[in-house]
Amino acid sequence: MSKAKTVSLIVGGFLAGAMISLNFPALADKEAAPGLPIEELRTFAEVYSAIKQGYVEPVEDKKMITNAIAGMLANLDPHSAYLDADAFKDLQVGTQGEFGGLGIEVGMEDGLVKVVSPIEDTPAYRAGIKSGDLIFKLDETLVKGLTLADAVKKMRGKPKTPIKLTILRKGEAKPLEITLIREVIKVQSVKSKLVEPGYGWIRVTQFQENTVTDLARHLGTLYKDGKLNGLVLDLRNDPGGLLNGAIGVSAAFLAPDVKVVSTNGRTEDAKQEFLARPRDYLRGTREDPLRTLPAAIKDVPMVVLVNSGSASASEIVAGALQDHKRAVIMGTQTFGKGSVQSVLPLPGNSAIKLTTARYYTPAGRSIQAKGIVPDIVVEESANGSSSATNRIREADLERHLSNDRDKEVPRSEMKPAEKPGKDKNNKEEIDEMPQRLEYASPSDYQFQQALNLLKGLQIMQKPK
Repeated sequence: MSKAKTVSLIVGGFLAGAMISLNFPALADKEAAPGLPIEELRTFAEVYSAIKQGYVEPVEDKKMITNAIAGMLANLDPHSAYLDADAFKDLQVGTQGEFGGLGIEVGMEDGLVKVVSPIEDTPAYRAGIKSGDLIFKLDETLVKGLTLADAVKKMRGKPKTPIKLTILRKGEAKPLEITLIREVIKVQSVKSKLVEPGYGWIRVTQFQENTVTDLARHLGTLYKDGKLNGLVLDLRNDPGGLLNGAIGVSAAFLAPDVKVVSTNGRTEDAKQEFLARPRDYLRGTREDPLRTLPAAIKDVPMVVLVNSGSASASEIVAGALQDHKRAVIMGTQTFGKGSVQSVLPLPGNSAIKLTTARYYTPAGRSIQAKGIVPDIVVEESANGSSSATNRIREADLERHLSNDRDKEVPRSEMKPAEKPGKDKNNKEEIDEMPQRLEYASPSDYQFQQALNLLKGLQIMQKPK
């Protein structure tokens, strides 16, 4: 089976985990432009002329230039890209937690669309689409031969319109045909509940414009009935999002003004440090939503849950809390997206998304192509099985940016999850991992282990 060849995209054109943006202005002005490569440009002009004059069908100049720009960016790294007007609009709308489509995070594998994960509470999730499903037909159109962007565009559409997905699923003898009804996808950024007296669970599904405000509201609700003895911050399968959201979530639990993350790139604007302070996570002149949080939130025992689907902004939070020894990180190794993309608008409502920096944890660790290694490794089920064995990580992507401060761990050297063995009666053990995880439920093995750890810490800290 070949490597997955591209980063995950969410149907509807929303780019998961690719919205971290420092918005560097006028990059060309920051560094003296080198001399133009005359010979290479002459070759480009000759190819351009040959296509214009001799290609079997006429090709518009705009299309040729657009394709050239897209090719230049696509061959840099998996996260740099040209965004046409539709994709740019979807990216902007996606940061607000609302976009159109089916609600599937997808990649490309062997020329087919591979489902990385269905998004909670979406048509795909409700229809039973599963991680690892391979989509080979969209209505009557074969996926083979389409680019991932083309496939995503076909899956997009007006709300309340149907689309039939033909799917290959491991363990199924025949292809599955599933008809979904498109709708406006509204992603709830923060969820929470008091799982039992004194113990809270709060989940960030994606870092959006209102994530910090939503987090403060949910934490206030958890504390309304009194002090918490422990808190689980769940970042599993969180693909990332806005940088300021990650800084704000970290700041909610860290001491004021400590370092959360730093970035480094070729331009001066790319060399920055971000601290746990309002000016680094607020946008505009809004009041600080964290100002009303109870003081106890800075000291409550915490476990942060992560897995291979935790990427980008969620890795910033996990890395900051780990370096400051504020929380125990539990779960499995994260995705490893430690690069920063700047979105630079172009004429015609288009834009380019350009990788301009790497980011580093407070201790100076680069997460790029490596990820956050948990303090306590806990697989998804008691028997060690994990759906992450076939999950795409940054290190799997072609042309991924290297880790400049630490040796990357080749995927082949990563310890695979153990497969179910045999019990004392020589019968195959049943895979205990649920097909569709209900977070913070009795069947959520990783969450239950986090809760057990918090209760153990509470017992140890009680005065004798």
